[in-house]
Amino acid sequence: ALLTPCWEDGKPGVAKPNYHGAYEIMDPSRDSTYTFMEKFIGEVVKVFPDQYLHLGMDESYPACWKSSPNITSFMKENNISTYVQLMELYVTKVLDIVERTNKSYVIWQDPIEDGTKAKPDTIVEVWRGNSTVPWQHYMTRIASQGYKTILSSCWYLNYISYGQDWRKYYQCEPQNFTGSADQHSNVIGGEACVWAEYIDGTNILSTLWPRASAVAERLWSSRDVTDVESAKFRLDQQRCRMVRRGIPAKPILDGYCGDYEFGFPESMGIYKQETQEEHPNTSAGSLVWSSSSLTFTLLLILAQKIVRIFYHL
Repeated sequence: ALLTPCWEDGKPGVAKPNYHGAYEIMDPSRDSTYTFMEKFIGEVVKVFPDQYLHLGMDESYPACWKSSPNITSFMKENNISTYVQLMELYVTKVLDIVERTNKSYVIWQDPIEDGTKAKPDTIVEVWRGNSTVPWQHYMTRIASQGYKTILSSCWYLNYISYGQDWRKYYQCEPQNFTGSADQHSNVIGGEACVWAEYIDGTNILSTLWPRASAVAERLWSSRDVTDVESAKFRLDQQRCRMVRRGIPAKPILDGYCGDYEFGFPESMGIYKQETQEEHPNTSAGSLVWSSSSLTFTLLLILAQKIVRIFYHL
């Protein structure tokens, strides 16, 4: 078994509600865990040519380990006095496995925040941050330990809000934290994330685009490129390019994409107008999806125009 059996009432594999499940995080005490990881990672690097391998390791809580007499015995036998040291053992062994494949490794910030010492060349991704403790606090703490970092805290695109929320993504500068010039230079990039609690095939593309384009421009631009008003027109144009290519990118401004708006003949999207020959079994009097969609789009554009007129009165 790869996962640690959690104990409750003297029995393994039993959950304790609000404390731990029946089986949780990888069992660092078993050689079979690392044998599997070596085979698994070996297969991954053969399939995917990327240089960087993200190993996760976030939100790993020791409650299950604490409940296990097997883990307790293993810690005593190996002079491990804390669960941070136990996590450090697991992290080091897994990073060693990746290193033997000549690949680079990325982990979430959690083990480092908890006190684990990873290899100096580890890339640490910072995801934490809120109105109480901003992401800059965590970037300062991680950067001060000499690690190269990636930021994702301010680019969780699955958080939906009304209006032009892309602006806050564009305004997030990953080097905007307290640190030395060397620590700022260790920020090697960022990542826009979409977590799937409320995401499926029906909304993944419209959730991503063109909001992810705002993140992209932020990351490839220098720190002094900050003009949101200028960026909005580039992003709107990019959104229209996507629509023209059939990608259902959501609007970021209150305009529309001209002759290739969804439902127009020039669009290559899912609402592309279809001819009668493409539906030979459809009678001329029937309501076809493409024509109804075209009507809806025209009404939507008209409504937008009316709103804009009243807005300027």
